[in-house]
Amino acid sequence: MTSPTAGTDHPRVRRPAWAGRNYTLLTAAAIITQLGSQGALIAAAFAVIQAGGDAGDVGLVAASRTVPLVLFLLVGGALADRLPRHRVMVGANALNCASQGAFAALVLLGEPHLWQMALLSALGGTGHAFFSPASEGMLLSSVTVAQAGRAFALYRMSVQGAGIGGAALGGALIAVVGPGWVLAVDAAAFLVAGALRLFLDVGHIPARTPGDGMLADLRDGWREFTGRAWLWAVVAQFAVVNAVVAAAEAVYGPVVAQEELGGSGPWGLALAAFGAGTVGGALLMARWRPRRLLLVGSLCVFPYALIPAGIAVPLPTAALAVAMFLAGLSIEVFGVSWMTALHQEIPEEKLSRVAAYDMLGSVAMIPLATALAGPAEGAFGRTQALWGCAALVVLLTAAVLLVPDVRGLARREAKEPVAASAPDVSDAEGAVGRAG
Repeated sequence: MTSPTAGTDHPRVRRPAWAGRNYTLLTAAAIITQLGSQGALIAAAFAVIQAGGDAGDVGLVAASRTVPLVLFLLVGGALADRLPRHRVMVGANALNCASQGAFAALVLLGEPHLWQMALLSALGGTGHAFFSPASEGMLLSSVTVAQAGRAFALYRMSVQGAGIGGAALGGALIAVVGPGWVLAVDAAAFLVAGALRLFLDVGHIPARTPGDGMLADLRDGWREFTGRAWLWAVVAQFAVVNAVVAAAEAVYGPVVAQEELGGSGPWGLALAAFGAGTVGGALLMARWRPRRLLLVGSLCVFPYALIPAGIAVPLPTAALAVAMFLAGLSIEVFGVSWMTALHQEIPEEKLSRVAAYDMLGSVAMIPLATALAGPAEGAFGRTQALWGCAALVVLLTAAVLLVPDVRGLARREAKEPVAASAPDVSDAEGAVGRAG
C-alpha cells in the first residue's frame, strides 16, 4: 500500500504573513545569542572560581558587566535613533564576540587574572548597553499595530525558552568540557547572530533628520519619557521592584536554599519553574488581547511578590516552585502588555531613546539593592528583609494603579493593513529566521 504522500512534494512550512523579514531575523538571532549567553554567565562565574577567586571576586566580575551597562545605556539609545539600528546592533555583537572570545582564550590557554576577566566583562556590558536600545527599537518597528501583542508574545516565548535551554546546556557543558569552551561557544553565537542581523532591512524606517547633537537627542528623549505619566510611573515602579526581587533571588534565595531546602538542586528547580512560567505567560498572551493594556499588566505584577514571600517563609520546594511559576507567568503578561503599549504610543524615531530610559530604570538600582541586602539582613533579619521586599512590590504596584493613564491606556485596533512604521511583509515566503 502506497503512502498517501508518495509521489507528492511536501508543502513548505510557512510562517504567518505578519512575521516579516525583520521579525524573523530578529527572533532567530535572539534565540542564538540567548542560548550562548545564559551558559556564558554561569561559565564566567566558574572561570573566576577555578582561577582561585572567591564569592567576592565573582561579584566583582559580575558588577564589571553591570556598571558600563548603566553608564552607556542612554548613549546607546541616542545613537540607535541617529544611525541605522541594525549597524549599531552588528557593531555591538562584534564587540561582544571579541570580548567573549578573548575571555575564552584566557581561560583555555592559561591562568586568567581577575583584572583581565573584569575588563572583558566590562567590554561585554558596554556592548550590551549599545545593543539593547537598538534591538528593542528594531523589534518594535518590525510588526504592525494589529499583530503587535501576538508578535511580542511569541518573540518573548522564544527567547525565554532559549534562556532556559541555554542555562541547562551551559551548566552541563561546563561539567564536561570546562567554562572556557562555553565562553567560546558564546563568542561564536554572537558572530552568527551578528551575521544574521546584517540582513535586517531598514528601508521602511524614515531617514533620520540631522539633530543638534547627542545631548539634544537625549533631552528630546527625556521630554518624551517624562511627558507620559504612564511611562515614567511604571519605570519608577520597576526601578524598585526589579531591584528588591533581584536581591531576594540573587542574595537571599541561594542562602535559604542551602540552609533550609537542601542545597542548590531545589533552588535550581525553583528558578526553572519561574522560567517555565514566563513561557506559559507568553503562550497565554499569544492568544489573549486585553483591552486595558497597563491595567491588566499592572494587576499581574502583584504575584511577583510571591518570590520574596516564598523565600521568606520559606515554602517547601514544591510549593516554592509553584509560586515561582505563577510569578513568572504573571510577570510575562505584564512584559508583553508593556511592549505592546510602547509600540503603540511611542513615535518610531524615538523608540530606542525611550527604550534606553526604560532599561536604565529597570537595572540602575539592582547593584545597590544587592549590595544593601547583607546590611539589611544584619539590621532587620533575613526574614524581615524578605517580607519588606514583598511589601514594596505590593505597595508600589498599588500606587502605580492610582495613575489614571495607567488604568486608562487602551489597546487601539488598527484598521489599516500595514502601519507606517511596519516593514513590507508581502514577501512572506522569502525570509528565513529572525533575531531580537
